[in-house]
Amino acid sequence: MLTARKAPRACQSCRLQLLSLFEHGFTNPTKAVSRTRYSAPLEPRARTFRPRNNTAVRSFTSGRVLLDDIKPGVAIETIVREARQTFGETLPKDYLSADEYALYERLYGPPVRETRPEDLEYLPVGEEEIEEADVRNVLLRENEDGEYEEIEFDPALRYTVEHESPFFAEEVILEDEVRNETIEVDPGEKIDVAVESTLPNFSGPATKADEGSGIRVQGRNQREIDAIARLQKDMDAAMVRATEEEDIEEEYEEGIEEEEELEEDEPDAYVDSDTVRSHPHTLTARWGTFPATVSLPREQIIEPISELLARTNTKHIREAAEKVFGGPGLPYSTMIPSTKKHLPQRHIGLDAAQHRMSEVDADAYLAAVMPGTYAAVMSTIVETRKRLGAQWLRELLRKGEGPRVLDAGGSGSGVIAWREVLQAEWNVMKEEGLVTRDTAPIGKTTVLTGANTLRHRISRMLENTTFLPRLPDYVHASRSKAHLDGTDPQARKVYDIIIAPHSLFPLKEDWRRKQLVENLWSLLDPKGGVLILLEKGLPRGFEAIAGARELLLENHISSPHDTTTENEIESPASDHARFREKEDGMIVAPCTNHMKCPLYLTPGLSSGRKDLCHFSQRFIRPPYLQQVLGASVRNHDDVKFSYLVVRRGVDARKAATPILQGDAATDQSFEGYEEYDLPVVEGEAQRPNDIKFNSFALPRAILPPLKRRGHVTLDLCTPSGKLERWTVPKSFSRTAYRDARKSKWGDLWALGAKTRVHRSARLGHGLEQSGKGGKMRGVRDGRQGKGGKKIKKNKFNVIMGPDGFEGIEQDRSQSKFVRPEKRTKGGRIWKGPPKPIGEDDI
Repeated sequence: MLTARKAPRACQSCRLQLLSLFEHGFTNPTKAVSRTRYSAPLEPRARTFRPRNNTAVRSFTSGRVLLDDIKPGVAIETIVREARQTFGETLPKDYLSADEYALYERLYGPPVRETRPEDLEYLPVGEEEIEEADVRNVLLRENEDGEYEEIEFDPALRYTVEHESPFFAEEVILEDEVRNETIEVDPGEKIDVAVESTLPNFSGPATKADEGSGIRVQGRNQREIDAIARLQKDMDAAMVRATEEEDIEEEYEEGIEEEEELEEDEPDAYVDSDTVRSHPHTLTARWGTFPATVSLPREQIIEPISELLARTNTKHIREAAEKVFGGPGLPYSTMIPSTKKHLPQRHIGLDAAQHRMSEVDADAYLAAVMPGTYAAVMSTIVETRKRLGAQWLRELLRKGEGPRVLDAGGSGSGVIAWREVLQAEWNVMKEEGLVTRDTAPIGKTTVLTGANTLRHRISRMLENTTFLPRLPDYVHASRSKAHLDGTDPQARKVYDIIIAPHSLFPLKEDWRRKQLVENLWSLLDPKGGVLILLEKGLPRGFEAIAGARELLLENHISSPHDTTTENEIESPASDHARFREKEDGMIVAPCTNHMKCPLYLTPGLSSGRKDLCHFSQRFIRPPYLQQVLGASVRNHDDVKFSYLVVRRGVDARKAATPILQGDAATDQSFEGYEEYDLPVVEGEAQRPNDIKFNSFALPRAILPPLKRRGHVTLDLCTPSGKLERWTVPKSFSRTAYRDARKSKWGDLWALGAKTRVHRSARLGHGLEQSGKGGKMRGVRDGRQGKGGKKIKKNKFNVIMGPDGFEGIEQDRSQSKFVRPEKRTKGGRIWKGPPKPIGEDDI
């Protein structure tokens, strides 16, 4: 049954009981009133009256007056009040007339809104199955004491209840199946009965059955019934539409469930919204790992090191680490706390190649250095894999003996990171059906460890690994085919990938750094070997990496306009030729140019440097590092580092498809690749274009982007070897603006910009190798101290005569700083032979 929310919700039996209570007053009945439910609702029925002798029957009315007897003003007010009671603060459209609506606004104010179909309420009738034993038909009868008592009534036996009291007599006959009701009264007694379409106080609300839906509408009068019926039709239409939408959603969800069932076996099937919305070239040009925070592998690093450190008290390890790595916070480890930036720039306190290391120092090295080294090397290898592509790794895996790897400074952390990347690529190949084994071939692994204490600990984490106390020196080795004793020389070792973290910064002399870089280059496979150099993200660490880059470009890696190099005079090759040809090779990352570094214009050390090429990688601290640091609030660190990745023997610039270089690459990147060389989509024709996208021809962000309202500013190192600041406003491109706001420090940029300006680098000033800068201590601009006293400087002039050099005389501008000249008694200058200059004058 449908009714408005404000309509009474009581059943017919309860309404009869309430009517009797309102007419005769409220008293406390002796028994609880039992509520009776009828399976079939009652409807207004016609009534007949017949006299009954010797019976005192009380007359009753409906409590309402006839509509014909109501005055017009009273009728309008009654209708308005009933509308308020029925529909509450809402009102159906065109329900009241103009006069009635005016009265409604005067009494209650304007309605909140128009009555909607959802305001109707469905009252289920006859849906609940009631056991016959629980059904009771009860009438209330007033006794002599004025209290009410229950009387059972059975409609099937047509039983009536008569009151013998002379003051009250009433007979009510309720019948479900028969619609005629007979009320007996005394002859001559007047009975006022109002038979109307709505009897709210006695017979209950009027109902109207809907022939089509089988649902009856309940209202006070015909106007309410019609209004609710219209709302019911609107609700039925809305329900039909909702049902159709639910069917569509169910079909869609079934399709999604089928796709999810197919993707359940795929661990990497999840694609986030950023991947869907980003431009394909932006995804290719991104730098860093995914997820952005690196977690150390539990089986390879965390569990073995935790077991090793459990033998020593954590307090002793903390004290040793703080002693070696610069105090609390360990500023001289791989991490650089923000509160320790004012300290002098120093390398890591312990080196993997050093030959002496105590037991507790070895434990401190495992706890404090290896986590940060692993995170930095992992980020670098992932970037190398992105630039060289999957084909590079798969060619190494297809080798019969597997890849040959050398860790020259990471104490095994670089090897573990390399194996993680190799296993991830192997899993992809297995999903594609190219391989069947579960584990990737490890190949030959070599780790440089100088101290026995460190080697014994690292050997528990690595298998099938060779440990070397020092690197072989092939640069100065003999190249003869036979030894002096006539035996054949041992074959030279070459490696497919060499990882050398934190190996250049500890060397103070520049010639030693160059010798190490030359040696590492000689150990690379000339058919595609990859060298990774990595140092701390400090000005001194960057200068070490930039020096190695300059050395490789000048002596080994050829460029289109620079293919030869001059041999050193002391080298054996200078006896045969002055110049020699450079090798094929290229810089893989982070540079996209092979010119002079714009941040390293002057070789050597510098003071006051603000700009340097370095990057950051976040990692989760292992539990033992948390204990060594004594940290309880934060469980992660950001390791900052400078790196260089070069490849020997392969130059992508000389491929069949040429790569833009120099100013041409910068101009094309500034225009953007948003509409060029897009991936082919199924069902769409490929767009013909002559411009090919390649990540080696893109600029790289050397600083975090500056995000402002309506535009983003990027500080880029361009392929033309210049620093520029590009601005990407929202008016330039919606996609480019969105990707620019999502870009990060270290990303390559492929979608162009609207404006570009040159950016000057803050490189500081040069220093001597001693670090003193060649200036007097405490002297600035010729003045000593903070303010004022000028330093005495003697200047002399060389006297040249017809026969050549005659002598040196003091400059007249400096006369106040020297002794007065000799004069005669008359004050004239003495013209005798000049006095030779002594040590006091100088």
